[in-house]
Amino acid sequence: MTKTTISSRFRDLGKFLSSVSGDLSNVTAPPFFLAASSVVEVGHCWSQRPGVFAAPALEPDDAKRSLLVLRMVLIAMRSQFYIEGSPTVSIKKPLNAFLGEVFLASWTHEPPPPAAAAAAATTNTHTDNRDETSHGTTHGRKKDRSNEINLGMDSGDGRSATTRLVSEQVSHHPPITAMAIVDDEHGIRADGYARVEMTFGSSIDIKQIGHAILSIAQYSESYLIPLPDVRVRGLLSGRLYPEVQGTYSIVSSSGFVSEITFTGAGMFRGSKNMFQAKMYRKDDANKTAIYEVAGCWSDGWTVKDSATGQLLEKYDVDALDNQPARMNIKPLDEQDEWESRRAWRGVADALRRGDFRNAVTEKSRLEEAQRRMRADEAKLGTTFEPLLFRRKGGEEHDVFHELAKGTDWQLQAERTKGVWQVDDQKTTGIQHPLRGGLTPLG
Repeated sequence: MTKTTISSRFRDLGKFLSSVSGDLSNVTAPPFFLAASSVVEVGHCWSQRPGVFAAPALEPDDAKRSLLVLRMVLIAMRSQFYIEGSPTVSIKKPLNAFLGEVFLASWTHEPPPPAAAAAAATTNTHTDNRDETSHGTTHGRKKDRSNEINLGMDSGDGRSATTRLVSEQVSHHPPITAMAIVDDEHGIRADGYARVEMTFGSSIDIKQIGHAILSIAQYSESYLIPLPDVRVRGLLSGRLYPEVQGTYSIVSSSGFVSEITFTGAGMFRGSKNMFQAKMYRKDDANKTAIYEVAGCWSDGWTVKDSATGQLLEKYDVDALDNQPARMNIKPLDEQDEWESRRAWRGVADALRRGDFRNAVTEKSRLEEAQRRMRADEAKLGTTFEPLLFRRKGGEEHDVFHELAKGTDWQLQAERTKGVWQVDDQKTTGIQHPLRGGLTPLG
């Protein structure tokens, strides 16, 4: 594709967006702007590195656990926001999920061979060991390891971990996606939901209404994790890229806050995707930093002990040891009709071929069938109910209200049709077909 063609398409995209008023989240975008995957897959960004996800559950120190949760959130960001893109490739918009669409997948971290494990243990950790002897001493003294952080499977400790992701589109108007990520062996899980709103001005603004709760069973510990708003820039340059701005906080029940301030590139200066974060005690009015993290979330960053200035980790997003695990998912022909990749197979195949005409045809076939189903339900006075998630009132969400005390965080349950939680009994031994003889096509 020539630069002229690309520029022309982005001009067309700009004209299209400027012609639409209000929320764009359910508007059908031009096919060249679409990713070959649905929004229900976005939760994979947290689950595709099981060792990173499990690490907080393996750390006995509460402050370091909070740091490892912050680390997990930062590591997930590039996959979360660079949909089918990278810092050098234009991002795309995931397909609008249809009501009842389901995504089921798992990832397993296998322990590396001993030699590889030894190398992996030093890939991201940069504590100073220049004077350490083979007996673990420095000039006859034992080395102080109090600041070292247990990176879990990242440190090559010989353990494995498996994460399971379950997500479902629980509402179409407005679009709301609910997800649960579970590591049963290590007793750690994340439950979240989000309503997405998109508006267009000089950029595409994406607002996420919702949150995630990460829970560690062994320590009866919970973390309230925000879902940042995103601004998509690059319409004029012909390469779309995400920009996260503002300040967000991860709040733990153990009394720590990780405050992250994101800065964008701006119009003419500055580097993209920069951030600064500090972790402090929630009851500390001065917000005295315990740990500081700074860098570029799409590239890499450093972690320092604030009291000593010691460099604890230098993380490189592109390092070989930091790549995601292989996703385990059923072959398309064995998936249920309601599972995302099977439902969108015709659209995804056409998009990958660059056959936009056929992509639109396949997409319209599914969307028209969904409209007919909603019309039939309206005539019959019935309501389509989610299969794997259930809703409850905002006043019942005790964990959120407890963690949000003393902050300006608002639940906004009225904008997300309540609070969404997975029904664990329904996700154990899921039976096919998921909805009897009913398919997304009717």
